[in-house]
Amino acid sequence: MADGERDASYPGTNLRRELGLATVTLSGVGIILGAGIYALLGEAAGMAGNAVWLTFLVAAAVAGLSALSYAELSSIYPKASAEFEYVSRAFGGRLAFVVGWLIIISGILGAATVALGFAGYFSDLVGLPFLPSAVMIILILSCILIAGIRETAGVAISMTMIEVAGIVMVILIGLPYLGRVDYLEMPLGIPGLLQASALVFFAYMGFEEMVKLSEETRNPERTIPVALVIALAISTLLYVLVSVAAVSVVGWEQLSTSRAPFAEVAAVALGPTAFTLISVIALFATANTALMMMLASSRITYGMASSFSLPPSLARVHPRTQTPWTATIVVAIATIAFLFAGEIDFVANVTNFTLFATFIVINASVILLRYRAPDLPRPFRIPGSIGSLPVLPVIGIASTLILLAHLEPLVLLLGGFMVVLAAVIALLWEERWRGAV
Repeated sequence: MADGERDASYPGTNLRRELGLATVTLSGVGIILGAGIYALLGEAAGMAGNAVWLTFLVAAAVAGLSALSYAELSSIYPKASAEFEYVSRAFGGRLAFVVGWLIIISGILGAATVALGFAGYFSDLVGLPFLPSAVMIILILSCILIAGIRETAGVAISMTMIEVAGIVMVILIGLPYLGRVDYLEMPLGIPGLLQASALVFFAYMGFEEMVKLSEETRNPERTIPVALVIALAISTLLYVLVSVAAVSVVGWEQLSTSRAPFAEVAAVALGPTAFTLISVIALFATANTALMMMLASSRITYGMASSFSLPPSLARVHPRTQTPWTATIVVAIATIAFLFAGEIDFVANVTNFTLFATFIVINASVILLRYRAPDLPRPFRIPGSIGSLPVLPVIGIASTLILLAHLEPLVLLLGGFMVVLAAVIALLWEERWRGAV
């Protein structure tokens, strides 16, 4: 069915284009600089030692290669359905459906995990019960999402500034301690470094979500690719600096045993008041990450429903706020249902599995489209090719496979089960809803 026909059948489904380069970039930085660095730094330090800063460079290199593929594809197909659209164009609807489902599941699972992280900080500070605190933040964030994309972006940017302030604060705290440790000390060697790199990849989760803002961004063909690169560069720089600062203050041994690593660093250097301050900042960081994950999941749900690959009712847009309100409500309900997902490090690695699998397909999509549709307009084109073969996506696939191989066996088993389950569900839903159109 043509886009014009779909729009005629479902009037009012167009999203409002409100976002510019600065807003998209800051939104991207907001979701990247979230719960990952605040919660996973200690776990990563236990694997990589004082060289934990290096794990963020390794993860950034792998993420950067896939980010370039996202940039090229988003410049060709600036759609809210993002990965679903790209893979559908390259490999067809069935694989695209599986990838779309995996992205939705990973976003919901990640948001639930981060909401639990928020609840832990909030319960300790305020005294409210743990589970109601998690449900409360999900409901509040859902209301913000439905209120409008401009309102959502405003809240996200405000919380981004706060969480960046927390990271900068830890960096400044660490300045007097620089040079006190061996920054290449790796207790588990290169295998530990790669295992930690696979874990902290969760801290970069978010750059791929930026492309889902394409239908709400002005001039998305150029704005999204540039915002992707800038947001990833800013985040990597801050991650490296804050990692160096943290191990300089407390060393990797103490850092690895802390459930609140940033607060631990602040407490050692400045006392208990600083511990409370960093904990409050962590509330904004976790809330912001959950907000952006739910935003991304609702947008790809909306995009798939607009393509009639999910129930069309999920493509309904609020007449006043012009946000996909039914998709947002469904994502919120599913997020609440997953509040018992487990410990953040394990769930982070399960989420990483879905991301790695998706990135392999995304890089492959760039390669295949270079051969199948070489004349497509590409406002952003990945540099470096041998004939029609783009080199960097090939390296992206290889490097992603290396990190994938360093995930725990149980994570690989569960991730494989999720892929099979997603494929079965995808085929059932596809047959049902496509047959109904």
